Amino acid sequence: MPRESLPASEAARALGISLDTLRRWDKQGRIHTERDSANRRLVPTSEIARLRGAEDGAALSARNRLTGTVRDVRMDGLLAQVEIDVPGPARVVAVITREAAEELGLEPGAPATALVKATSVMVER
Repeated sequence: MPRESLPASEAARALGISLDTLRRWDKQGRIHTERDSANRRLVPTSEIARLRGAEDGAALSARNRLTGTVRDVRMDGLLAQVEIDVPGPARVVAVITREAAEELGLEPGAPATALVKATSVMVER
């Protein structure tokens, strides 16, 4: 039976943030937590799903989400070069791991979203 809540340290790991960030988000009201009988923070798994963007991905912190269609995927060793056609006269090219490209099922014609944050580009599908 899946757990309904995770201890704060496990929740932070699942969200890819530090425990300090999770505590700060709790104080700011950005994340809903509960307390156990020993007053330790517990994070509902539904809250983790919300923050990870399980619904539509909008909860991710990336400022620029460019949704489009995969134009080309070139695999070479451990890396993959992914070209995504996005709205407007634009194209995003990202180099990600081969494993990530395979897990995402990236292939020409597939829908994909480039998440642009600073100088990094993350790809989701």
